[in-house]
Amino acid sequence: MKADIKNFLIIFFLIIFPKIAEGNNEIKIGLLAPFSGEFDYIGKSVLSSARMALNKINNENINILPRDTKGKNKETLLQVEKLYVQGVRVFIGPVFNKNLKGLEKFKDAYFLSLTNKVLDNPKNVISAGINARSQFNAIKKYQKMNNLEQTLILIPKKEYKEEIESAIKETKIKIKKVFYYDTEPTMLTKQIEKVTKYEVRKQNLEDEIKRIENSELSNKERKLEILNKKDTLGKIEYDSVIIADFDESLKSVTTSLLYTDFSPKKIKFISLNQWFDESLFKETASQPIGFPSVNKESFDQFKKNYNNFYDNLPNQLSLITYDLVGLIYYLLLKNNFEINDNVFDKKNRFKGKAGIFEINNKKISHELNFYNVEKGEFIEIF
Repeated sequence: MKADIKNFLIIFFLIIFPKIAEGNNEIKIGLLAPFSGEFDYIGKSVLSSARMALNKINNENINILPRDTKGKNKETLLQVEKLYVQGVRVFIGPVFNKNLKGLEKFKDAYFLSLTNKVLDNPKNVISAGINARSQFNAIKKYQKMNNLEQTLILIPKKEYKEEIESAIKETKIKIKKVFYYDTEPTMLTKQIEKVTKYEVRKQNLEDEIKRIENSELSNKERKLEILNKKDTLGKIEYDSVIIADFDESLKSVTTSLLYTDFSPKKIKFISLNQWFDESLFKETASQPIGFPSVNKESFDQFKKNYNNFYDNLPNQLSLITYDLVGLIYYLLLKNNFEINDNVFDKKNRFKGKAGIFEINNKKISHELNFYNVEKGEFIEIF
């Protein structure tokens, strides 16, 4: 118990620690983000949150060195090279997974990337985003709470499907079937009909209606009245469905499921982290639908503080950045401000604005909460 309490004493807000006055203990953190170009709004928000974290820590020995990657791999490597020559060995960023290529040549430097992809990254890159493994661990907990053992997982044929497959394997989540679908609307519904055996259940209904019509049952009219209100007939072989999708594509899948008479009234609808997308409130027919995520109360408080500082709202990556500044400071403090493998290899647990997360063997995993979208609210399940 004492060890847990100690681990949860987050040094992100290290007012309780004495300031480090010695010049040798200066902490240089490179911040790699797009400050110009198409994604400049992400870079500016990330930088703003890093400055918020510095303000909270209140230690003049921490120096954030922001560099514009322009969202391009070549520019990322150029900026890293410049900072590396200056002695920088710890970086927050890059933002995009595509910009990680080539970072392995800076062997004694460490990159806490904001990406949530963990596969095939350079060995000196630590993915700090809300990865699929963390999300499936939370879904697995939800399954156990609701005794869900017959889960259908729907995975779009998109670039991140390997991340989903890896997470399924690592977490050993209970599944009955995995089905891959095309996101093209003209193909989607037919594919959902196939995996849900819609035509079979529809035919079952038609056959039963004919059977009752041709019968001599005394309550024939009542039975037909009930049957004619149904869309299909037959047992659904799943108790839950996980839709590994987002935004409009997610809504297209839930619409197709509803069309095939798969509804949240019959089975549990689950998706991946939706970052509290309020547009889901409008999809009343597909509610309740659950998803794993960071702690909403902490996220809301962070957005409020950010708005007080900058008079606008942050993006999700800003929340991760805020935590990473404190994480780096804390880990270096524990390692006598030496940057080596010990900094990110040892197992440590923290409670940041994104919730509780763990770093071990250069990997970060988050212990996520779980929420249901229902009646215009995000209802916390755990």
